[in-house]
Amino acid sequence: MQPMPTAEFGSYIQRLIERRDLGRQECYRLFSELMRNSQSDLQQGAFLAALAAKGETVDEMAGAWQAIDEFDTVHVVDLPETIVDNSGTGMDGFKTFNVSSAAALVVAAHGIPVARHGARAITSRCGTVDIMESVGINIECEAELVAESVRQAGIGLFNGMSPLIHPGGLGRILSQIRFGTILNIAASLAHPARPSRALRGVYSAALVEPVARLMSTIGYRKALVVHGTLDGEQHGVDELSVCGASTIACLEDGSISRLEVTPEEAGISRHSAAAVAAAASRQEETARFISVAAGSGVYRACEDFTALNAGALLWMCGSSCTLADGVADARHTLTSGGALDKLREWCGVQADPRGKGMQQLIRLEKEVLQ
Repeated sequence: MQPMPTAEFGSYIQRLIERRDLGRQECYRLFSELMRNSQSDLQQGAFLAALAAKGETVDEMAGAWQAIDEFDTVHVVDLPETIVDNSGTGMDGFKTFNVSSAAALVVAAHGIPVARHGARAITSRCGTVDIMESVGINIECEAELVAESVRQAGIGLFNGMSPLIHPGGLGRILSQIRFGTILNIAASLAHPARPSRALRGVYSAALVEPVARLMSTIGYRKALVVHGTLDGEQHGVDELSVCGASTIACLEDGSISRLEVTPEEAGISRHSAAAVAAAASRQEETARFISVAAGSGVYRACEDFTALNAGALLWMCGSSCTLADGVADARHTLTSGGALDKLREWCGVQADPRGKGMQQLIRLEKEVLQ
């Protein structure tokens, strides 16, 4: 594919400024330019900003995803068809405990293989990749090691900002952007294992149904797309919330339904936003993560937060009959130590080959749980 002339690329930016939508193939061509770094930084930034200001359509998001998947994603094969992913888009206005990582451990402990696709923190102190690195997981590894970890331990994490996973433009762009763009959605869906089931958190309730339609378009069969509110707070979160109602778009074989869920309906007491807010430092966040994974009861709000998001996946996958049942099952896994056992198993596979990852985890457990 030949690079697009600068003037032609600029004409598409002008169309977006005029609030005219692009087709899927047009957006695919434009994002191919970004992935191959064929346009100036100024042109690329203007394109992303104009598209975000107009508001992305499902076709535009699908075109962006296709370009990232084709030009900038290392794919893996021979993973179970039952794999799931759970992650958020980021860019939400309120930063919380890294609940998706804790929930993934709970789900994997139930025998459901989890292949995660996450990133380092951009707008927060400690993202998915940061927290897992802190507890001993090797996040700068080849995609095949992650796949092997999913096969052996039932869980693995692809670093969405690593050149070993996305060798082209994705990490370069994400590391420089500080506003919500189509990449927060399309890039998170450009998964090396191409799962067909997922829980996806989004930064706006207005996105739950469009993202569910997008996921259906690109091959997902089952998904929950969620956005949670925080009582008394202006911003929401890209997770199911224990602080207020959550909006969910449920995708099943092309059919999409929408529902609202409160913590109480899921069998959880409502908590304050402060109780699940991000810790002041990566060290504090890591200690809290270990404590929650161990089901220690010290951080009850974060454990409930974890049980709610893990329970939703257990419900979606058919392991639990209802959302409330899923929450109860997830809570039992936490209190019985199943999540921490799964973390140890994971660290035994996707870790530093010299064994430092496991040593790091053992040291943290002694410090936090003594």
